[in-house]
Amino acid sequence: MPFYQSRGKIPPKRHTVFKNNGKLCYEEHVSRGGFSSMYSNLYHIAMPTKVKKIGKFSKIYFNKLNEKYQVKHLKTSEIKTFNDPVKSRVPLFYNSDIIISVAHINKNMNYLYKNSQYDELFYIQYGKGTISTNYGDLNYKTGDYVVIPRSVIWQLQYKENTKMLVVESSDPIEIPTKYRNKFGQLVEGSPFCERDILLPKLNKHINNSSDILIKIRVKDGLQEYFYANHPFDVIGWDGYFFPWIFNINDFEPIVGSIHQPPPVHQTFSSKSFVVCSFVSRLFDFHKNAIPAPYPHSNVDSDEFIFYSRGDFMSRKGISAESITYHPMGLPHGPQPGKYEDSIGKKKTDELAVMIDTFKALKITENVVSISDDKYPLSWIK
Repeated sequence: MPFYQSRGKIPPKRHTVFKNNGKLCYEEHVSRGGFSSMYSNLYHIAMPTKVKKIGKFSKIYFNKLNEKYQVKHLKTSEIKTFNDPVKSRVPLFYNSDIIISVAHINKNMNYLYKNSQYDELFYIQYGKGTISTNYGDLNYKTGDYVVIPRSVIWQLQYKENTKMLVVESSDPIEIPTKYRNKFGQLVEGSPFCERDILLPKLNKHINNSSDILIKIRVKDGLQEYFYANHPFDVIGWDGYFFPWIFNINDFEPIVGSIHQPPPVHQTFSSKSFVVCSFVSRLFDFHKNAIPAPYPHSNVDSDEFIFYSRGDFMSRKGISAESITYHPMGLPHGPQPGKYEDSIGKKKTDELAVMIDTFKALKITENVVSISDDKYPLSWIK
């Protein structure tokens, strides 16, 4: 989120001598777009580059599902495996720009993690815990979107069993430009503002010189690195680059007299996809309005929807943690009776996360055991 923040102790001028208790601190510059985009400077009590050992490499690969071109309904609540936030990930969809997974967490991490290839977005279906980072701690809860930019080092400690949707993006995950003025401030008509954003709290630095294991997500897998110093030895930082949280319940819906198109629900953007939040809201108020979405063919996007909770006004047979997938070029819309039944309704009570990708998604074999095989024909009465 591009607005300036400062935490802890920092020198009055960057790239200058800065001491803590008489000892020289080490500045780390973290930047995007080479040295031409947003950045932050972190101040360590020890040199952050001391590698003691390079450990094992674990390859990550996806088994692509080869089957008919069709819509899908997945019941992710039927995934019973739990583990830590990295090991429990079950990849479902992917292309060259994005990986979409679910993760079910009941174990804490005994290592640190850094994704050097993708920005990460978590949607917390339920649960509670703390994500500690080199920028400070973020306490997450049900309904939170957690944005972790590429290269942020983190460790999740759960307090309650946690389920989350995980999005990994090859490009930055940002707040849409249409919500920001030329200074980067969220405009008056935006469905959320800076007050809704939770920022990391910098705690006392960790002074630990034992072997520190960081598992680093690289292009094709995970590479273990052992460092001489703990990366959370930061006594201060400032800049525009940091992890943050926004809760879906703080999204203020935009409504109109007739049905509004999906872009009014947009919450995040990337070069290759958008993320929208469908929240509880009043329905359209034109006397002849049809609140249910019209049948549509989005010929340039694949549509992915994760149904979080509530009464989903356009779908039958959908429950919490369901996913629907509608590939580009195939018309879809409300299921039989839902279009007509919506007439005269005043509001909807639902939470869902939609991802529209601008390239076709590939499907992994992980979906086979959780697929609703009857869904493609569910528009026939």
